[in-house]
Amino acid sequence: MIRGGTWRWASAIDSSRVRIRRRGLLAALLSAGWGLHGLCSASPPQVLVVAQDLDDIVSLDPAEGFELSSVQAFTNVYQRLVQPDPEQPAVLRPVLASAWHQGPLPQTLVFDLRPDAVFAGGNPVRPEDVIFSLSRAVKLNRAPVFILNELGWNADNVDRYLKRLDPHHVQVSWPAPVSPGFALNILSAPVASIVDQREVESHTVLADAGNRWLHDHSAGSGPFRIRRYIAHEALVLDANPRSPGDAPLLQTVVIRSVSDAGTRELLVRVGDADIARDLGPDQLAALQGRPGLQFRQFPSASIHYLLFNTANPAVPALANPALWEAARWLIDYDGLAHQLLKDQYEVHQSFLGKGFPGALAATPYRLDIPRARAILRAAGLDHGLTITLDVFNQAPFLEIAQSLQATFGAAGIRLEILPALTGEVYTRVRSRTEQAAWLYWIPDYFDAHSTAGAFALNREDGTKTLAWRAGWQIPQLSALTLSALEEPDAQRRLDLYQQIQAQVQRSSPFVIALQERRALAMRSDVRGYRQGLNADMVYYDRVRK
Repeated sequence: MIRGGTWRWASAIDSSRVRIRRRGLLAALLSAGWGLHGLCSASPPQVLVVAQDLDDIVSLDPAEGFELSSVQAFTNVYQRLVQPDPEQPAVLRPVLASAWHQGPLPQTLVFDLRPDAVFAGGNPVRPEDVIFSLSRAVKLNRAPVFILNELGWNADNVDRYLKRLDPHHVQVSWPAPVSPGFALNILSAPVASIVDQREVESHTVLADAGNRWLHDHSAGSGPFRIRRYIAHEALVLDANPRSPGDAPLLQTVVIRSVSDAGTRELLVRVGDADIARDLGPDQLAALQGRPGLQFRQFPSASIHYLLFNTANPAVPALANPALWEAARWLIDYDGLAHQLLKDQYEVHQSFLGKGFPGALAATPYRLDIPRARAILRAAGLDHGLTITLDVFNQAPFLEIAQSLQATFGAAGIRLEILPALTGEVYTRVRSRTEQAAWLYWIPDYFDAHSTAGAFALNREDGTKTLAWRAGWQIPQLSALTLSALEEPDAQRRLDLYQQIQAQVQRSSPFVIALQERRALAMRSDVRGYRQGLNADMVYYDRVRK
């Protein structure tokens, strides 16, 4: 019997709560009236079945949800005033807006709303909905609100900066000293999704602004709407024919929660799933050569790096730039990317991922143990240095840690691996009690500051950026990072971010090593699936079978 998440496959699915046969699984799961007569062997032509892990979902309210699966759903269920072009993510396109232009003040934009835009429930998209959505997200003050806070908005002032001009125009202003280009990137983030005010307010309970209802319902204008969500089981999306733009080509998308990669592999192999996401090298190797399948790799903005906590007093060497420099020559970049991880990662050594405007492509470091030894010797760090390394207790992190343990050991540094659950590792890093950790970073929105503001900014106000978590005191680099944020000229801004990347790459407690590629397997009849660099860039609207 193969076990994966909440699914147990054999002739029947059996648990302490349910006992239902495989052929009737989705009908039982998604309630009477589903009408698909089961999804064994092959799903119907107008239904796409996706196998992935949905256990991370906390909420499907775009003002609250901040998990990988949540933001992927938001792109298909909601729309924003502007969004990255799926084919060219560095280019912003009007979506619920038909156009935008500079307002009467430098920190003001006026958006022309599409006259034909309606929500899935039939209500027209109004300036009031834009104002309600942005103000609501700020006032709810949930996990992704910090993105909107970058504009200087808070619960006390946000309403002053949002104004209805007429039935088809809305003015958006902000107090922070940032450019309109940066503001547009902020407004393209999932937290800036526009919800139907009248629908949401009709479901408000105890002044929660509809938050409880939106945990498992939708009120958007995107190509799909939520039909049913069952936590840890499935998310079912139905086509929204009213969505502005081209109607989706599928009637239904069923995303089934399957936590085990091996089970996802099995489902796509036998045809019970059309797409299996987040497969590892072993699963992809097992599927190679099998008829009826195709494989895709998509670049991801996910960056993997080694962090040294310079604020940990137990090991003073962690604050020594010589250790940082030696570590850059103690990682087997090529071996990790091409052998251990089977080309699901590529060597990348700057904090902006390949594909981001301004990303540095240079990879000046390689495994060179004699060189690292010489650096350590010159700094007096060649006498039995021991460092603990926090790492997630799952693949590929444990395997990466073991590779680091071998190469660092060859230079005389003993790495003691401390595997733990993801939440436990983050708790230690956030409290600065770790010594070193192997981590990954995914940008929160498609702008260089989302990443530069983490790696190269340590504010005096105690904002817990990655630089703060590393205990890295960088007043000059922080000032440069803030200058880049406020720079109105687009090309000058990119030049500044390249300078910042070069400084972090050359000398910092971050050793950036790899950039992920997202791999998935699909049935051979699936066409039109698109996926972009950022976590939310998963598009089902052009998929057909």
